[in-house]
Amino acid sequence: MSVPGPDKLMWSHVKSIIRNEDCICKFINITNACIDLGHWLSYFKTSIMVVIPKSNKVSFDSLKLYSSIILLNTIGKLFKKIIGEFLQFHIISNSFIYPSQLRGLKQRSTIDAGVALTYIIWSGWVKNLTTSTLAFNIAQFFPSLNHQLLSLILDKVRLDHKISMFFKNYLVERKTKYLWNDFISSLFNVNVGVEQGSALSLIFSALYLSSVCLSLENCLKILKIPIFIISFVNNELFISQNKSISHSNANLFCSYNIISSLLA
Repeated sequence: MSVPGPDKLMWSHVKSIIRNEDCICKFINITNACIDLGHWLSYFKTSIMVVIPKSNKVSFDSLKLYSSIILLNTIGKLFKKIIGEFLQFHIISNSFIYPSQLRGLKQRSTIDAGVALTYIIWSGWVKNLTTSTLAFNIAQFFPSLNHQLLSLILDKVRLDHKISMFFKNYLVERKTKYLWNDFISSLFNVNVGVEQGSALSLIFSALYLSSVCLSLENCLKILKIPIFIISFVNNELFISQNKSISHSNANLFCSYNIISSLLA
């Protein structure tokens, strides 16, 4: 029931098409051709960004008072799901994802985050330790992903060369129109970040944050600061345990400053 993108196709249409075995084979053939050629069609690089005022606000004089929804071509979303299945299997089976990076990945969900947090708290009780947590959101995360760093990370995960070349082409020359009520703009270039809501963007973000979390973990080891990290896409949770709450909070504050510097 999701809103269709520029191609005006609903998922119900796509499901009707792929019930035919020949059609689903053609979809897979097109996906394979895109990877073999290292080329993502410009048709799938076009989107519509719907600007929506946030509810219950007195005034709307700041960009923070608006949110956006990106509408993508539905057929392109299907292709990304096919590619995402392969990529996710590869990076998880080869341990390229930070162990406590949850959501957007198979068998890693909100329930897993709750179970992990509960286990840590109960383990602390056994040792007479109090648990302090710091939860925060990485603002403007998806629109801010650095393409150069993301390309380097994709090179590090030992993908086949033609797949690496495909992703480098996938990230560039994207265009979007802005929709505000009845007004729709002309096309603008969008050569930063990744598309929020795309099946591939969740995997990109997991890889991207894994490198940040590993860097943070190394810094904390040098400083001898014991912190548990749970990453839920762009929502982070730091957990500190100590007999002194003030020591725990100091460790959380220091960890927060380090990850802020890493992300900046």
